[in-house]
Amino acid sequence: MSAIEKLPGSSVPDNGLLRFLTCGSVDDGKSTLIGRLLFDSKTILADTLHAIERTSAKRGLDMVDLSLLTDGLQAEREQGITIDVAYRYFTTGTRKYIIADAPGHEQYTRNMVTAASTADLAIILIDARKGVLTQTRRHSYLAHLLGIPHIVVAVNKMDLVDYAQEPFAAIAAEYLAFASRLGIADVRFLPMSALRGDMIVERGEHLHWYDGPTLLDILETAPAIHGAHAEKFRFPVQYVCRPQDSANPELHDYRGFMGRVESGELSIGDAVTVLPSGRETSVRDIQVLGESLARAIAEQSVTILLEDEIDVSRGDMIVKSGELPTIGKQIDAMLCWLSESPLDPRRKYLLRHTTRDSKAMLAGISFRVDVNTMEQQPAERLAMNDIARVRFKLAQPIFADPYAESRGTGAFIVIDESSNNTVGAGMIV
Repeated sequence: MSAIEKLPGSSVPDNGLLRFLTCGSVDDGKSTLIGRLLFDSKTILADTLHAIERTSAKRGLDMVDLSLLTDGLQAEREQGITIDVAYRYFTTGTRKYIIADAPGHEQYTRNMVTAASTADLAIILIDARKGVLTQTRRHSYLAHLLGIPHIVVAVNKMDLVDYAQEPFAAIAAEYLAFASRLGIADVRFLPMSALRGDMIVERGEHLHWYDGPTLLDILETAPAIHGAHAEKFRFPVQYVCRPQDSANPELHDYRGFMGRVESGELSIGDAVTVLPSGRETSVRDIQVLGESLARAIAEQSVTILLEDEIDVSRGDMIVKSGELPTIGKQIDAMLCWLSESPLDPRRKYLLRHTTRDSKAMLAGISFRVDVNTMEQQPAERLAMNDIARVRFKLAQPIFADPYAESRGTGAFIVIDESSNNTVGAGMIV
């Protein structure tokens, strides 16, 4: 389905799924914004609303604390800050949404990276009284690094500056200067009050000088990630299906390759190449639950049947002929270190790229990024939340694209084999 199509048998357009992220400094109002968005779009269940009304009353508040909808962890409620990534789902009838509420505190940078890795759009909140802060720059850099194509700078708490235009204009000018240095191309500015509901779903009565769209209007029309540009077809094989049913001899020759389309699309009859063997063939059928499809699209889980008998295993990749990724045993990447234990240059790690695993060793650290100042600094080790440009040498080749071209085949994780914990997340450059 394209970015904007009509639902079958309906005049209502279906704008597809949009994943978006809220981030910013502590107490900028991220959780309240999500609560207001859910409340004003009437997607809160009655029992949930009653529960937060009771909690708000116990705290002596004269209005409902909508931030409680996302601050679900007990530790968060005690501290009054978000420390984990809270995900919420809602729909407006014309579009489905997945919201990620990322932590604002510096020590939870790794959680923000996790939330940003799948987002199509980022809402960066700024307190109208405080302006652009270090954490604003940090989260903007991370959102840009993680390839989020659309940035909405939401200047919140306009009610605390009497809804004046001057603070909003000053913040927009300062942020634009910073964004241009960073290379952020698509940025929009929105004045709002999450607490009072101005410019979230309804326009409100106080921001008459702003004639742009509300937040919901922006979300409803934002393009989804796979609709932004044409992508090359990438299909990492997860499982080879060889049914064994003595009562059905026709299944003896069935050989289906199951997985998820990371990017692009594929049709029956297309010429494909299987990696790493390099063997070429064509697509005989595309199936979902035994039913044939004319084509497969990004993020769809399908079974592909090929015309020729080719040895294909888990970890191999099917691509369109003539659109091969980079095949190699060495990668350069931006790495975010997630573990409390520092990166040890002498150790071997497991690098997982799509469905393929390979032993990996650090070949060098080019620089570490100070996410507060954006300066590049020399480093020999990486600690938790550090972000650096690194090089890995691999025991087995992987089939990769630059992260800027494809998130699915441009990303990887680093695993500590002794504990099986994910200790790093990387973006291939």
